[in-house]
Amino acid sequence: MTKGRLVGKVVVLSTGGTIASRANERGASVASDEVSALLRRLPFEAGVPVEGRDVLRLGSYLLTPADMAGIAREIRRALDDPDVLGVAVTHGTDTMEESAFLADLVHDDPRPVVFTGAQRPADATDTDGPRNLADAITVAADERAHGRGVLIVFDGAVFAARGTRKTQTLAAAAFSSPDHGPIGQVREGSLVFTGAPERPPRIELSEMDARVDIVALYPGADTTALDAVVVAGAAGIVLEATGAGNANPPIRDAVARLTEAGIVFALSTRVHAGPVAGLYGNGGGRDLVEAGAIPAGLLRPSQARILLTALLSADPVSAPEEFARHTGHATRVWASR
Repeated sequence: MTKGRLVGKVVVLSTGGTIASRANERGASVASDEVSALLRRLPFEAGVPVEGRDVLRLGSYLLTPADMAGIAREIRRALDDPDVLGVAVTHGTDTMEESAFLADLVHDDPRPVVFTGAQRPADATDTDGPRNLADAITVAADERAHGRGVLIVFDGAVFAARGTRKTQTLAAAAFSSPDHGPIGQVREGSLVFTGAPERPPRIELSEMDARVDIVALYPGADTTALDAVVVAGAAGIVLEATGAGNANPPIRDAVARLTEAGIVFALSTRVHAGPVAGLYGNGGGRDLVEAGAIPAGLLRPSQARILLTALLSADPVSAPEEFARHTGHATRVWASR
């Protein structure tokens, strides 16, 4: 028996994505394969019983936050079985960082949950899906993965869900964690961990029905987009700011005005790595924080949106303080709202 391997089974939840995609009559890749087809293509024996379940069959660019909550519920349902060692989830790469992060936020079981997928479709001669899935099953079955939360396994690298994002559109090494790097490596049934992620506070799984929009800030940005998403019903807005979290005076004034109206603002950045910090005046980060925006720490807009959506959906009143707690920025400004 392989070191770290327990007795039991791994459940594979299939949601679609490139790993399950084949070309249609127009030559466009569309999620098509069932989980049974994915499991038949594994390049080596899993060494553990595997049970496949079809959840969705969609490209992940089509998923909604409610769909992601549904995936999290299926994970929890799989883990209700004490014979399950861990869960592997096949998922499109476009929004894997959101689904995996949401699953991690609500994960309250020591057993591992491992997301994976592919950059090349199932009908490509050099598809990377089978090996990625075999690696994910290896990690999900290994007791050394216990207590590490939800993971992303891709191209032999093991990442913590929090802070990991897609950083290559087409290359096989699709994911990275710019601020922390991978926490392990897996190759053909051999797993080595080199780090342990810090576990974030748990939250309750909600319906994910609050509207939260991401608004990009750029040279010359005005308040048109901010006002438009509020009119459309946004309860929260993630600012994709420049630098360490900067904008301009009109944006600062809009943040102050809309915060007073009850809109919750999270302050993130378009920059690849590093924390958000309130440093500059004249519409910069310090002004935005004083106007009510809550720094997202190391979370980039995609994951900051998922966190804020989950919190607003569960309890709009406590959402600002809870967001600040999750990102390490709790102050009287948000606690008093």
